[in-house]
Amino acid sequence: MDNSSGVGVLDKAALVLSALESGPATLAGLVAATGLARPTAHRLAVALEHHRMVARDMQGRFILGPRLAELAAAAGEDRLLATAGPVLTHLRDITGESAQLYRRQGDMRICVAAAERLSGLRDTVPVGSTLTMKAGSSAQILMAWEEPERLHRGLQGARFTATALSGVRRRGWAQSIGEREPGVASVSAPVRGPSNRVVAAVSVSGPIERLTRHPGRMHAQAIIDAAARLSEALRRTG
Repeated sequence: MDNSSGVGVLDKAALVLSALESGPATLAGLVAATGLARPTAHRLAVALEHHRMVARDMQGRFILGPRLAELAAAAGEDRLLATAGPVLTHLRDITGESAQLYRRQGDMRICVAAAERLSGLRDTVPVGSTLTMKAGSSAQILMAWEEPERLHRGLQGARFTATALSGVRRRGWAQSIGEREPGVASVSAPVRGPSNRVVAAVSVSGPIERLTRHPGRMHAQAIIDAAARLSEALRRTG
């Protein structure tokens, strides 16, 4: 099969990246894997290193660089947002409550997609809103699977405890009652990327009068199903 695009230098760079997919390679290894002349393989590998698409390991061998992971993460986020619209709309329609998707951004969480309840009393969180990681069911989700040190730091000043997060991990969903805002309840579940890491939290939120003081009993299954659909979409295209 002819893999030539007609742009020779790009075809050769793609050969180098493909050769590194199977693991670290010396210059001699790159030459053997790509069939490129030694000076060409070296020139391309060093140029790709300049753009952080190639890096070196402790032994000085060529490996895939951090820029590729950054691009993959951005592509994953775009896929997540592309899928989120219909999933959140469906979630809103079956629960009757506003639905949101949150991602962690440093010490805050940001609402990256939402489907608002169409009428009546509702909890409105506009897309782009930045909220605390110290309170709320989606904050619990985004915190619960963190590595121990970051988890310990994040719990300082939080409205929830390590014990509560242990329960979240066991159940696979979180709820809050007036934790972020008086009178507002919410339920959230984790969205996982291809590596099974939690990359986002999907939530529904609304007044306690409707969600009651046990919102998980009403809506946990719908949230889990929505989170599973988003996770599946990321795996399918990952």
